[in-house]
Amino acid sequence: MPFEPILARLARDAFAVPVGARVDFAQPPGEPALAAPDSVSWRVFKNPVALFVGGITAVILELAEPRVRTGVWEHSTFRADPLGRLRRTGLAAMVTVYGARSVAETMIAGVGRQHARVAGATPGGAAYRADDADLLDWVQATASFGFLTAYHALVAPLSEAERDRFHAEAGPAARLYGALGAPACEAAWRARLAATLPSLERSDIVFEFLDLMRAVRIAGPLSRLQHPLIRAAVGLVPEEVRAVLGLGGEWLPRPFEGAVIRAAARLADRTPIPGAPPYEACRRMGLPGDWLYRRR
Repeated sequence: MPFEPILARLARDAFAVPVGARVDFAQPPGEPALAAPDSVSWRVFKNPVALFVGGITAVILELAEPRVRTGVWEHSTFRADPLGRLRRTGLAAMVTVYGARSVAETMIAGVGRQHARVAGATPGGAAYRADDADLLDWVQATASFGFLTAYHALVAPLSEAERDRFHAEAGPAARLYGALGAPACEAAWRARLAATLPSLERSDIVFEFLDLMRAVRIAGPLSRLQHPLIRAAVGLVPEEVRAVLGLGGEWLPRPFEGAVIRAAARLADRTPIPGAPPYEACRRMGLPGDWLYRRR
């Protein structure tokens, strides 16, 4: 399978700006982002394969928590417009990591105002608010875990010190989002998972989400790899969470799929995409657009 045109299409989709959104990652010249160009975060988020796989892993973990699940499913457009919802979420991640600090802070403040209007109760009667710090901590923790683990497993192994740095680098943005107790290192993530595990529960919504991801045409020519990528995402969910959710072996990667996905992910890591947020952010900081793709 020729990876180059497939990766180009995947990158365009992964970095696509939703209709109506206008973000120029090359402006204003010289203004830093919330994370530095030499951060682990800039290295990880440039990879569209890791973003796709890690994003699905993160959502599975989010939906395992009943209050988060109800808020997401009842107050978002996931069911009606899953691709649009994913693109808006992806744009928020790109602005958070690569956008100029002033742009990121403005966007995050807007997200906070939206969260303040979301509240309700789960089918089991538990009250929730989208701006609850505990729920925001879980969402931040799952996002960091998903993206970091996908990059570590599929692109290039990261040392524990690098993984700790990744969590710590997310701190400034996490606090702006209201996630004041988000994990700041790998050990803190493991502790958070252990503390949250008793409250996680199985739900048909998790399977509905996975069916949506299998059905939507996210990457055109990549459709031949779309199902393997989704299985790779399920495979990254911690085993104890998969057991709670009832995600059995039929949801896990098939033999040889891992090698194909890793080859695609590693090629993507060396393939600069002019116009994409990582490329344009490097230009904003006075670096060559392909600087991140040449770093080792």
